[in-house]
Amino acid sequence: MARKVLVVDDEKLIVKGIRFSLEQDGMEVTSAYDGEEAVELAKQTEYDVILLDLMLPKLSGLEVCQQIREFSNVPIIMLTAKGEDMDKILGLEYGADDYITKPFNILEVKARIKAIWRRTSVKEEAENRPRVAVYGDFRMDSDSRRVFVGSREINLTAKEFDVLELLVFHPNKVYSRENLLNIVWGYEYPGDVRTVDVHIRRLREKIEENPSEPKYVHTKWGVGYYFRA
Repeated sequence: MARKVLVVDDEKLIVKGIRFSLEQDGMEVTSAYDGEEAVELAKQTEYDVILLDLMLPKLSGLEVCQQIREFSNVPIIMLTAKGEDMDKILGLEYGADDYITKPFNILEVKARIKAIWRRTSVKEEAENRPRVAVYGDFRMDSDSRRVFVGSREINLTAKEFDVLELLVFHPNKVYSRENLLNIVWGYEYPGDVRTVDVHIRRLREKIEENPSEPKYVHTKWGVGYYFRA
């Protein structure tokens, strides 16, 4: 089924441009031009994401966000012409998941939407999956955030654990460095894919008997990394 997107902005040309681009990617787009209409549509339909302008007639974007959060956890991306940090902070405090400052590139909008969907998908999977993984003498417990190889407990940093957890609970699935960076660190992270390489190297040094010939975390050359079950 097509992903459903609600675009809320009183500037019809902006809405038209966003709608055209998102529909090109197969999304189903609904438009609203004031805050009250946005809240009513959000009550009537379960959207996959809402693009919400800050400055709106009838109800402001912040008020819309606050009201929607009373009945829905739909991902909300705030669109604002203001670049002030306080507006961004307020948007996030009122329940927005991300923000984009106008004028924006539509490719950035689509990238942010897809990044949120990836994070949401990973979070939902995490809530529904088993909490303990055992492969031979390797054991990971997500609830206690502990890893053991044999009788030895491995001390991992928070991010090392997050990377390893993603790989372990999706065994044999290859993740590119870009995917790992977006999922574990988030789209806003200012670093680059070398961050992933460093964490993989440290993980191997901690969990592998011979890091140069890994038993658990493998490289698919030219593609990415995976945990071998």
